[in-house]
Amino acid sequence: MVQFMKVISVKALPDYMLLLEFEDGAKKKFDFKKLLNSAPFYPLKNVELFNKAKSDNGGGGVVWDDDIDIASEYLYDNGILVR
Repeated sequence: MVQFMKVISVKALPDYMLLLEFEDGAKKKFDFKKLLNSAPFYPLKNVELFNKAKSDNGGGGVVWDDDIDIASEYLYDNGILVR
């Protein structure tokens, strides 16, 4: 089920992982490796660019630049809960 939860914070971790905190307090890890071979995410293979991940202004997802972003719903539903 797709849920909309705003991304409050995002931190790029080693090995193309994201640590995300959502507005409901959930903290989740998302493994980005599975998306690196699909458009528009190819450029994120560059670790320097991947590490620039940030929450967009409205919390609706994670952005890297004007061309690369991913929705908070996808990250929330596919992330792994961490304690």
